[in-house]
Amino acid sequence: MRPIRQSKKLQGVRYDVRGPILVEAQRLEAEGHRILKLNIGNTAPFGFDAPEQIVADMIHHLPQAQGYADSQGIYSARTAVMHYYQSRGLRDVGVEDIFIGNGVSELISMVLQAFVDDGNEILVPAPDYPLWTGAVTLAGGIPVHYRCDEEDDWNPDLADIEAKITENTHAIVIINPNNPTGAVYSEDTVKALVDIARRHELVVMADEIYEKILFEDAEHHHAATYGGNDVLTLTFSGLSKAYRVCGYRAGWVMISGPKEVATDFLEGLTLIANMRMCANVPAQHAIQTALGGYQSIEEFIGPGGRFYEQSMLAHRLLNEIPGVTNVKPRGALYCFPRLDPEVYAIEDDQEFVLDLLRAKKILVTHGSGFNWPAPDHFRLVTLPEASVLEEAIGRIADFLSTRRR
Repeated sequence: MRPIRQSKKLQGVRYDVRGPILVEAQRLEAEGHRILKLNIGNTAPFGFDAPEQIVADMIHHLPQAQGYADSQGIYSARTAVMHYYQSRGLRDVGVEDIFIGNGVSELISMVLQAFVDDGNEILVPAPDYPLWTGAVTLAGGIPVHYRCDEEDDWNPDLADIEAKITENTHAIVIINPNNPTGAVYSEDTVKALVDIARRHELVVMADEIYEKILFEDAEHHHAATYGGNDVLTLTFSGLSKAYRVCGYRAGWVMISGPKEVATDFLEGLTLIANMRMCANVPAQHAIQTALGGYQSIEEFIGPGGRFYEQSMLAHRLLNEIPGVTNVKPRGALYCFPRLDPEVYAIEDDQEFVLDLLRAKKILVTHGSGFNWPAPDHFRLVTLPEASVLEEAIGRIADFLSTRRR
């Protein structure tokens, strides 16, 4: 028979957060090994439950959630998102500017399918959340990675961005707070990024899913606030992280700025939204309750809260390992430590994390999986309880002691 092959459109598309390393972890589990999975920011397995009122409200609305909804989302959910952004100074946002999706991941793919023509260049940070690079590639575009500077607390290198803009550049992706680095950009940095978009007539795609997970004095600034009436800004966010409901798949994209010049694109986005009928309806009923109710995330992000304490613990323990440095995370749920090449001779970081997995039964993700150009980083999820994190990082330290020059 003729071999059945994957589409050529998948050439160059990677998602190593769930890739060959996870396959190897599953093989080891099948042999009876217990694997500590620190590769995905999935809150539920680590004891983070959804707020009771969100679960109760979704259950309450199940009888009314059996049919298809409006392809943009149910009215109450979109109204809640509208009010959320209006309360943050974006007064011109209307219900018609909101699209609800099965998490931010689906919306990123939908937006890029509607926006990108073959060969269009999209500026994406390095390191990035790899879905952005993969979805740009799958849509036929060319992801152009701009550098985030580890020595500058992982802030975007503005000069590098300017140097990589061409006549074929159409948009810039901003991930803030950043996954995988934990960076939270200052007001000046966000303004500068939006000003670059303004000068070069780029669309801003702002991934802000971690906007409520901030530590110490970190403050989140919506890119849309500075887009004004001349920078089209697409703001992505949702319930998965701050409300601990990753599996509900409830996210949104909000469109702001000069929508009158984007009518053709928005028609395309609406077409794609119509083609998938609608987002999962039961979870949409959680959005109004989540955004309007008690913000329980505050219990987790301050001193004594698990998100904060575990992030700070992981940061400290990683920096105690010889040859390892980690920039202090100011938000999100990850550490992205560097392995000094003078201490650790790593040529293939995927093989490195596979060796770690087999030796210590710890699953992390290699830095090149986030489109970082050198094999000298890995990402660690900081969701396990303190005692588990101490054990895990201790095992990593033991493994690294065998790999020093």
